Amino acid sequence: MDASGTAYEPGTTRLLSFQDVRPRFADGSDSPRAYLERCLEIIALRDGEVRAFVATNPEGARRAADAAAARWKAGRPLGPLDGMPLGVKDLYETEDMPTGMGSPIYAGWESHRDAASVYALRRQAGVVVLGKTVTTEFGFSHPGPTTNPFDPARTPGGSSSGSAAAVGARMVPVAFGSQLMGSIIRPASYCGNYGYKPSYGALNRGGGHSSLSQSHLGLHAGSLADAWAVAFETSRLAGGDPGYPGIFGSGAELPPARPPRVLARLDGPGWEIADGAARDALGAYVERLRAAGVTVLSRRDHPGVAALEEAVAPCADNSMTIIGWELKWPLAAYREKGEGLLSRSIADRLAQWETITIEQYRRAVEIRNEMRRRHAVLRPAIEGFVGLPAPGVAPRGLASTGNPIMNVPSSTLGAPVFTVPLLAQEGMPLGVQIMGYPDGDEATCAIARWMDETRL
Repeated sequence: MDASGTAYEPGTTRLLSFQDVRPRFADGSDSPRAYLERCLEIIALRDGEVRAFVATNPEGARRAADAAAARWKAGRPLGPLDGMPLGVKDLYETEDMPTGMGSPIYAGWESHRDAASVYALRRQAGVVVLGKTVTTEFGFSHPGPTTNPFDPARTPGGSSSGSAAAVGARMVPVAFGSQLMGSIIRPASYCGNYGYKPSYGALNRGGGHSSLSQSHLGLHAGSLADAWAVAFETSRLAGGDPGYPGIFGSGAELPPARPPRVLARLDGPGWEIADGAARDALGAYVERLRAAGVTVLSRRDHPGVAALEEAVAPCADNSMTIIGWELKWPLAAYREKGEGLLSRSIADRLAQWETITIEQYRRAVEIRNEMRRRHAVLRPAIEGFVGLPAPGVAPRGLASTGNPIMNVPSSTLGAPVFTVPLLAQEGMPLGVQIMGYPDGDEATCAIARWMDETRL
């Protein structure tokens, strides 16, 4: 239930959408400053319980919103995002607020610069950077204080806990998140918002402390239109990571809905631990897809899908080998700063990771490459992959952020994936995820829009 005591209902629960109000900015019936003040009112009302933000800059945001309002009044907005309030995951630097990364080691630390993507949106697109959202410790597993906006006794997910909860609580229309294993798609499902993890490298991570070889910068949003517009404009202005081409597409407007002809159902390695009710809900949704004329193949129908399921089966352990090797240096350096500065959970993981050899890391990368090959060969025949974004609704309790296993295949494959909030159980959100192919973000978004609009 939300703050009003209303149970979550995917057909009627509405989060903020900035793209919906842009016409009112143009005709003068609304303004970026008024929109911002409504966001600040919700933060004042709800963040004492939800605890989505670690820092805010209301006065700086008001100045930026006033500048945007003047541009709209003059008929010269900078673009489709001018005046949009934004939350920034606290792994990414902002010139006007500290970047704490969920760790006492960085408490109060300021770089006095914006991360590349934040800089592009603030300086070139007119986005209003409202605050820093809570992250788990260094974007990994140790939870922060954030609660689920629909039930404070449940987790919002992680590591983008604050971003997901801020959007789900209607505090902001969009917030940056990042995903190493399942940190965008799972919390988006838990908090009822649209999660978008782009193709690997599609959004510039400069100035963000998440440069690992499976880490993706992405979005939590109250509407699919906002998720796409922010990602596209970020890519257009800041590019992707060095050596990556960014997001291909025709523009910031949401791609036209496109009904898929052939999808595959990818249950993945988490299927066996998923709640029975969640599995039934996905099965029923797949049947509705088939009734709508979509061919949905499974491992029993197509040898290539079976081969991909087999290949991704060890993706969680394989990813931990890759991540563990890549994190050994920074975490060991942090450990030397003093006893107790790392959480026990991450200190214990570091002790395990220090046993990983370069040969084991190389082998894990080879295994990941094979997973990607088996995925790529399906591209001519299968347009996308549908599945659960989490094993169920947000678990009760705040000591864990939930299991990311349903999201590790898309992180491993570097493929674009969207969470679409289509289902509910126990009065809580449960999404459906649709995954595509690297650099096929626009095509995947078009399918996600069709899923969202048809509401099968």
